[in-house]
Amino acid sequence: MMDSRMMDTLILSDLHLGSEVSRAREATELLANINFRRLVLLGDIFSDLNFRRLTSEHWKFLSRIRKLSNPKRKVEVVWVEGNHDRGLSQIMSHLVGVPVYQRYVWEYQGMRHVAVHGHQFDGLCAKNDFWPRVGERLLYTLQQIEGRQKRLSRLIDRMNTSWLRMESRVAEGALLYARAGRVQRIFCGHTHVATHIQRHGVDYYNSGSWIDANPTYLTIDEEGVQIRHYEGTKYDYEPAQPLPIEDLAPLGDLLEPSPAFSDYESVPA
Repeated sequence: MMDSRMMDTLILSDLHLGSEVSRAREATELLANINFRRLVLLGDIFSDLNFRRLTSEHWKFLSRIRKLSNPKRKVEVVWVEGNHDRGLSQIMSHLVGVPVYQRYVWEYQGMRHVAVHGHQFDGLCAKNDFWPRVGERLLYTLQQIEGRQKRLSRLIDRMNTSWLRMESRVAEGALLYARAGRVQRIFCGHTHVATHIQRHGVDYYNSGSWIDANPTYLTIDEEGVQIRHYEGTKYDYEPAQPLPIEDLAPLGDLLEPSPAFSDYESVPA
């Protein structure tokens, strides 16, 4: 159902396109049924470099982003690179017509906002991503042999976040980073846990993920920042499989490079 309110900013992260547990169909419906002036894709939009794992619903999400980036829509769309996006973000940004940042900064209601995926504050991931990649491979294999509900995969993902103390590390690092930069609000993803922490005049928000049974996202408007749960239709997870060429025909707009996005100015990392 369409939400008639106009949000200044919508933030979603950790969609993990190509993963068996991606809620791409729900995310596409959200973008079609909520009004916003700015969309921040806060990292890990992809799961890995294997495009053959993208399903038809995953391509439809990218097609929706392409349409939103059309200047006629008057929506600012930006992509903040996550650790899983590395090697893909620049390529896909040209296909869907959005700029990519290591961090993105903007002003709203007299406050400075910064969006950064959050893996920069995760010591294990920042130092060496070999073991995290191995873990992802094993988890993906499990997802393939599980049933439609993917309960064990989602449980392992939550346990992994808790065991590694990922959420607390990212939150602490983000709060220190924001305070040093005199930022009032900082937004991260990476941990898959929707969170709000306020400390020393800084608000830290985590947007959660779109791989769980209850996807979450953030909205910013005149009333402040809200952590929201997706309340639309829930669908079964779609098994990833190569798409026949004929199935790509409706997605042809993604196969032509997007016009250059000269209206954006990159923010240094």
